[in-house]
Amino acid sequence: MKFRTYYLILLIFLPFFTQAQIQNATLNGYIKDLFMYYKPETQIPGLDAEHLSTNIIHNRLNFRWYASNEFTFAIEARNRVFFGQMIREFPVYKTTIDVDRGYFNLSEVIASGEGWFVHSVIDRLWLNYSKEKWSVTTGRQRINWGLNLVWNPNDIFNTFSYFDFDYEERPGTDAVKIQYYTGVTSSAELVYKIGKNADETSVAGMYRFSGFNYDFQFLGGWAGKDLVIGGGWAGDIKGGGFRGEASWFIPRQHDNGSEEAFVASVSGDYTLKNSLYLHSGILFNSNGTTGKAGGREIFDMQLSAKMLSLAKYNIFGQVSYPVTPLFSASVSGMLNPSDGSSYLGPSLTYSLGNNWELMVTGQLFLGSPETEYGDYGKFVFARLKWAF
Repeated sequence: MKFRTYYLILLIFLPFFTQAQIQNATLNGYIKDLFMYYKPETQIPGLDAEHLSTNIIHNRLNFRWYASNEFTFAIEARNRVFFGQMIREFPVYKTTIDVDRGYFNLSEVIASGEGWFVHSVIDRLWLNYSKEKWSVTTGRQRINWGLNLVWNPNDIFNTFSYFDFDYEERPGTDAVKIQYYTGVTSSAELVYKIGKNADETSVAGMYRFSGFNYDFQFLGGWAGKDLVIGGGWAGDIKGGGFRGEASWFIPRQHDNGSEEAFVASVSGDYTLKNSLYLHSGILFNSNGTTGKAGGREIFDMQLSAKMLSLAKYNIFGQVSYPVTPLFSASVSGMLNPSDGSSYLGPSLTYSLGNNWELMVTGQLFLGSPETEYGDYGKFVFARLKWAF
C-alpha cells in the first residue's frame, strides 16, 4: 500500500494542531541543505567525470498531540529534494532512496524530473498510552535497545549505520511495545515487530535494572530467522563512560539460510578537564572474515545487528574539542586490522546563531580494492541547518 499523498493527511490535521498549539500540541522540525562531493575510488563505467556531486534540501516535520494525560499521538516525516550530477548520471538512484523496510510502505517519490526528484517518508507514526506503571506504544517508532554510540548488537529491531550521519533520528520500525516499570530504575519491555512473514517478524523481551552504579539489560526472543539472546551494561570507570553489549543469534531452523553468530561491542569515552573528548570502541563478529571484507554498499539498507560489519574485528576512535563556545572540531576513524582498510571522518561545526548551524565533514575511505573500506571512495559534505 502506497501513501502517495500523505501530505493530505497533514493538511487535514494541521489546523487542529495549530489551534491546539498552546495547550496540548507541538510542531517543530528543521530545514537543511546538504551538498555532497564524491570521488570514486575507481572510474565508474560509462561516466566521463572523475567525481560526482549532488544536493539535498531536507525538511523534517514533527507533530505531537497530547490528547489527554494517558494518550499521546505522534507523526513525523522526512521530505527531501534531491538534485545534481549524481541524479542526472544515475536515474536509478531514486529507487535506492524510495525504500521502506517496515510492514507499511510509507515511502514515496512524489515528484521527479530529469536530474531531480522529491522523496517523502513517514518514519514515526505512533499512539502511546501511559498510566501508572504501564506504557503501550503502537505504530512506527524507534525501539532503542542499543547502548553503545557506534555499534549496537542489542539493536535488533531498527539497526542504523554510523556513516548515515545526516539521519539524526535514526530508523523506526512498525511494532507494538509494552513497557512495565517494575521500579524507579528497572523496567520490562515486550516488543512485537510486524512482518509480512515469519522471517520478517520479531518478538523479543528486555529487562533493565540498576546495580553497583551500573545499568544492565538482558534480552531474548525471536528476531526474523533467528532466536536471539543478549545483554549489555552502561556505567563509568573513574568518570569515564564504559559500555558494552552482545547478542547471540541462533537459526530457528537448520535450513533457513541463516548462520549462528555472536556479535559484541565494547566502548569507552572520557572528557578531560580541558573539554577534550575521547571515545573508542571495538566490534567482534564471529561470522566476519579475517580476509578482504569488501562487497557491501556503504548505506546498506539490509544492515542488521547480526552483521554490523563484514569483518570479524573493527576498531573505532574519536577525538573532539570545542575550540570556542561556537566552534567545535572532531575527527573519527575506523580500522579493520585484518585487511588494513580504514575510515577517516574529520568534521567542523560552527553555530551561526540561534537555531542556525554550519557543518563541513568528510568521509574518507582508505584501503586496497575489495577490502572493507577500500572500494567506497571519498566524500566531502557541507551542511547548513535551521531548526524551528
